Amino acid sequence: MKKQKYFLTENKWRIILLALNELRNKRIAEGKCIDTVNDAILAFVNAKTKRVKVAG
Repeated sequence: MKKQKYFLTENKWRIILLALNELRNKRIAEGKCIDTVNDAILAFVNAKTKRVKVAG
């Protein structure tokens, strides 16, 4: 599988994290397995970050 790089603003990062958490909560309520969602959350949170200066 080819790795891809995405550059996110802080707001987009939070939206993705909230969406993953909402998916996790929905699956818990349905009684379904949450292992893959937990893995995705951990991978997302532990991903390398890169600080970029924005002119303005």
